[in-house]
Amino acid sequence: MGLRIFETDPEAAPKQRQRFADDLVGRFRSGYSINNRPAALTEWRVTSGDPDVAAAINELYGGDRPQTWETKGEDNIEVFTKAAKVKVILDGPSAIRQEMVLWGRAGAIRRCDGVEQTGDDAKGRPCECPASFAERKEAGKRGTGCQPNITTFFRLADNPDLGRFKFTSGSWSLVKDIVATEAALASIDGPAEAWLRLEIVEYTSAGQLRKFTKPVIDVIGPVK
Repeated sequence: MGLRIFETDPEAAPKQRQRFADDLVGRFRSGYSINNRPAALTEWRVTSGDPDVAAAINELYGGDRPQTWETKGEDNIEVFTKAAKVKVILDGPSAIRQEMVLWGRAGAIRRCDGVEQTGDDAKGRPCECPASFAERKEAGKRGTGCQPNITTFFRLADNPDLGRFKFTSGSWSLVKDIVATEAALASIDGPAEAWLRLEIVEYTSAGQLRKFTKPVIDVIGPVK
């Protein structure tokens, strides 16, 4: 089920356009950490606990050779690729899972779908976040409201037999874009090819040129 946050703020809704599982072999990441501070990337970083998978990623997408990195997870090998976009295979709308989460130091404090809470201890209760999209986003930045938590599961079109990967994002821009992505996947009703890419967005604020990188999932069509 998709997020329902646009039910409370229809004007902010995007316009229509013409089991987390143990078999995951790696994660695609759009950033990394420098001195415990997050930094965005313009090309994909892939992590895995399997040296053969890391080597295959390096062969497919170039970049730095696989290296170990410090992590509490099992995916302790990373590859900084040269690919800003990769063609992936999505197994229908169920390949994308969405929720809104208010994070605390010890983990999730509250979860919701934008209208109702989904956590076990408060399931069905009204969402405590602001109704408008802009206010939700501001509350998320302040750490007082839920933020997007979107996870996409996929295989690589260049090597489907390599296994399943996932990409998790808290991007607010992806929240809007994913509406069209899910609609496209629903219309195909089966495995679909898509581009998973990182797009550089430039804008002017207070007279200064600024930019950020946002993840995008562009559905191509049914798997041939």
